[in-house]
Amino acid sequence: MDINKVPLEELKLPEDLKKLSHSRCKELCREIRKILIKTVSENGGHLSSNLGTVELSMAIHRVFDSPNDKIIWDVGHQSYTHKILTGRLADFHTIRKENGISGFTRPDESPHDPFISGHSSNSISAAYGISRAMKLKGDNHDVVAVVGDGAFTGGMVYEAMNNAGKSGCNLIVILNDNGVSISKNVGSMAKYLSKLRGNKAYQELKKNVERTLDATPVVGVPAKKIIGHSKDLLRWGLYRVNGSYVGTTMFENMGFVYLGPVDGHNLNALETTLNAAKAAKKPVLVHVNTVKGKGYHPAEDNPGGFHGVSAGSMMKGNPDEVCEDCFSSEMGRELTALAESDNRICAITAAMKYATGLHSFASKYPERFFDVGIAEQHAVTFSAGLATNGMIPVFAVYSSFMQRCYDQIIHDAAICGTHIVLAVDRAGIVGEDGETHQGIFDVPMLSAIPNVTIYSPSDYGELRACIKRALYTDKAVAAVRYPKGNDPQRHMLLDESGDFCIETRNSELLAVSYGRCGIFLAEAGEKCGIDVLKAVKLFPIERKIVDICSAYKGIIIFEESIASGGFGERLTALLHESGFNGKIKIYGINGFVKHGKTEDLLAELGLDEVGMTERIRSFIKENET
Repeated sequence: MDINKVPLEELKLPEDLKKLSHSRCKELCREIRKILIKTVSENGGHLSSNLGTVELSMAIHRVFDSPNDKIIWDVGHQSYTHKILTGRLADFHTIRKENGISGFTRPDESPHDPFISGHSSNSISAAYGISRAMKLKGDNHDVVAVVGDGAFTGGMVYEAMNNAGKSGCNLIVILNDNGVSISKNVGSMAKYLSKLRGNKAYQELKKNVERTLDATPVVGVPAKKIIGHSKDLLRWGLYRVNGSYVGTTMFENMGFVYLGPVDGHNLNALETTLNAAKAAKKPVLVHVNTVKGKGYHPAEDNPGGFHGVSAGSMMKGNPDEVCEDCFSSEMGRELTALAESDNRICAITAAMKYATGLHSFASKYPERFFDVGIAEQHAVTFSAGLATNGMIPVFAVYSSFMQRCYDQIIHDAAICGTHIVLAVDRAGIVGEDGETHQGIFDVPMLSAIPNVTIYSPSDYGELRACIKRALYTDKAVAAVRYPKGNDPQRHMLLDESGDFCIETRNSELLAVSYGRCGIFLAEAGEKCGIDVLKAVKLFPIERKIVDICSAYKGIIIFEESIASGGFGERLTALLHESGFNGKIKIYGINGFVKHGKTEDLLAELGLDEVGMTERIRSFIKENET
């Protein structure tokens, strides 16, 4: 049987890829793009980045031997084709669905995923660790890290390269350079890569040196090998080309052989270059140029808008890069409005201008808007620097990405009481992106730090009020956390302090929550006839909240967060210190939360209206005996 006539679904993958002709591989690439477009349009997910890496994924699996060779994807959201080519085609229609395959790489999903990935810039560190372990065990296989150019704005990349460059390990870093991460790439690195992409003189110089050495009898080929092992033919000097000097790249100076730039949609060129990298048996960086959204014109024209799309949105036309009716955009609008009368207000993002709702601020006040790239640690310390000179910086960041700058929040801001504002987006369950993106750790993390105030509004009005308090009332670190999605259109009357809302029904029992869950709890409390307190200012917990709670016979607490060290436990400690002897039950999250629809996950956790109602009724029965 001619293997080139075997349908994609019947191929033994990835092994059979090496047996196929280039023409058949190109056909498969076209077929895979159709699968990607169809599946992402139905399930939602990351489209542009995956359309751009189809040929690259194909070339990697034709050159390397996964899972013996290890392939690590950074961030992991560009690994859809990799999943298809490693035996997950039959399950690909379940991607990002509950109990289906993940939208990121997961070792427990496949042996072809050697490392979990949902955040940026960590792949080279992981790859170097794996390659070093393999070398210690005498395993001569290769480790490949595929890194987008956006990830090269993150400092961890350079920490890893600095450490790995002189190692002699079989480590290959593939720089997937499409000029776009989520928002347009910024900073010196983006300019540097742009310069490298167009550096024809550098490429011609290498070719001329190679041709000269090939033509030199006896010593030419050995000399070429020696020079090639000494930094890709150019490591030891500067040469004059067309009136200008061309020297080594920064990657070579860090100890990596540099190959490229290579056309990331040319299978022949990719395979030739990857084979050369594989033969080096030392750290190599392969610079690959790809087109984000390749093969789907709407995504090519608007790669940011099609970076991550929601289920069904493509069927309605071109998906918006930003939903205007959501907490993110409302935060951005409020901040922009306040900045009109206060030129101290600055906005900072880590490569997510649109996703965090700061696009309007950036457009109106470009001199006070700062996109620092995928560099959350730098963003916090940079904000602290702004604050020490009289500015009021607001760093808008996803809850799960804020985890990356915990040390900076403590050391560079909280210790000295430096006034910065954290706009903590996507707090709580976010759904289909799964464990790496659920915003369930920010409350326990931040509440453990002195000089930090935390707010958790549940509607737009509360959000606006909390932003103003964070900007003008609090003196140190203030965090305003809010969920993914829009205003629930169920509002509770705030206490005059603005710290909480309470609805009383002359019950001896009290149900307590905050944020989005506070709205669900209000509905459940009404059904069960129990009093409800919804906290807005979570920390420090105000004495008035403790006093109110102390008057009840029993308290049941719900929180859309890790329970350990959270609001419930801290409130319980304060109640016991005040002499409270009633029953307290806390329902929060224990462990990581996998991917699925937000409403389904909340239901499974018992944190929706139905689940809270059931638990409250059980709690009422317990307190009747």
